[in-house]
Amino acid sequence: MQRLKTRPQFQAALAGGTVSRTPHFALHRLSLTENSPQLAPLSACTPSTPLFHPQDVWLGAMVPKRWARRAVTRNTIKRQIYAISAQFEVRLPCAAHVVRLRSDFDRKQFISATSTLLKQAVRLELEQLFEHATNKS
Repeated sequence: MQRLKTRPQFQAALAGGTVSRTPHFALHRLSLTENSPQLAPLSACTPSTPLFHPQDVWLGAMVPKRWARRAVTRNTIKRQIYAISAQFEVRLPCAAHVVRLRSDFDRKQFISATSTLLKQAVRLELEQLFEHATNKS
């Protein structure tokens, strides 16, 4: 599995549309076909570098400060996203995917930034997110 690294990659994947949602997460997917414009070069400056390679599964994680104020919480959620996605890698289509945190986890319920309870809640929701997405593809 390849990771999204550049802003244009994230923007292209987000433009692909939402394929799955849970109360806290959304999964966006951009299908990669041989004729996709995203496989074209990034700009005239880099004529041989496409955004994506079509034979790979690409994944990025967006965990904005707006929904996870503490860096330790953002990093914990990102680690969970990449760990769960690795379990579903063989079932995901060759496409660019972005998992986006779309609402906050209640700080009254999850007091610690890295509590086991928070990790379990995130893991359960991500499993639902990917399960629904793989059943749609």
